[in-house]
Amino acid sequence: MLRSCFPALLLLLAACQAKTASDPVILRLNEQEVRRSDFEAYLRDMEKQLGAAVAPDVRAALLIAFLERRLLVLEARSRGLLQGQASAEQEQAAVQELLKLETGAKVQVDEREVEEYFAAHRAELGVPETLVLRQILVQTSNEARDVRRRLLKDPKSFETLAQTLSKGPEAPNGGLMGEFARGQLPPELETAAFALEVGQTGDVVESSLGFHVLRVESRAAAREPDLDQSRPRIRSVLAAQKQERSEREFIAGLMTRAKVNHEAAQAPPAES
Repeated sequence: MLRSCFPALLLLLAACQAKTASDPVILRLNEQEVRRSDFEAYLRDMEKQLGAAVAPDVRAALLIAFLERRLLVLEARSRGLLQGQASAEQEQAAVQELLKLETGAKVQVDEREVEEYFAAHRAELGVPETLVLRQILVQTSNEARDVRRRLLKDPKSFETLAQTLSKGPEAPNGGLMGEFARGQLPPELETAAFALEVGQTGDVVESSLGFHVLRVESRAAAREPDLDQSRPRIRSVLAAQKQERSEREFIAGLMTRAKVNHEAAQAPPAES
């Protein structure tokens, strides 16, 4: 009986070995495994999203990100934060909970750090000059010149003309575009807008969208940074930096416990 079963066992063992050779384990943490076929499926999804094949150098970068993410999922599962079959959303939630448990207590920002950052980054923390801008956007230069002539005669009609004539998305709001600092407007509009005084109607400006007639509703001068006003922003920046460092340290620690086979993951899939 045993002798008759032996050839079948050998065939089964050979089949398992062939499968392992064609689909090797690329990541193992405790008793959990990730195989090359998992990475290949991930790559196929990426290529579908990109609409193009993944280049070898991009593949290498994606492999690192894939291994780190799967490693976090495996650790979350080993700690009971994830059970059974899970969706991508459930995995993401479990990973976030894991990172919160591991790094949350380390992300503390004290007042000394805030003051040191403020002293080193005063130029970046200043409030730039801003202006509140309205526009009337039309399709031809003749329309724009006619609009400007009407505004010069009756400056108070800007909102009414914007509501009735402008083709811009802000027309229902009287042409009110919002508040802008330098660098936030298309170059041709920015140059014209920041050259205007408050309440002044500018010359016609042409862009790829059409012809613009601009008016500055109000403007605020650039201001030096203030520590009290900058404190929330600084705390947010420093907390994000510390969170990033803590997460990288945690992932590096997991990597030392895991077994990773980069070569097997990078090798082309075996021919079927």
